[in-house]
Amino acid sequence: MSKESIQAVIQQSLEEYFHNLGEQHASNVYDMVIAIVEKPILQTVMVRAGGNQSQAAEMLGINRNTLRKKLQLHDLL
Repeated sequence: MSKESIQAVIQQSLEEYFHNLGEQHASNVYDMVIAIVEKPILQTVMVRAGGNQSQAAEMLGINRNTLRKKLQLHDLL
């Protein structure tokens, strides 16, 4: 799957989300999307890195301590 395909899936999901909201007011959409997308990213990268947090952090382009905080936030530790 290409970057463009991932982007298209996210855009389609957001359009469906807003459609389903109808007349309701949307709030905190950014935080909601980040929280929803972040967990599967972390899970997938940790599997790909064989559980090695240093390698996973490097793959993600973030600091290992930041990775640990995110893993804890999503109950992945």
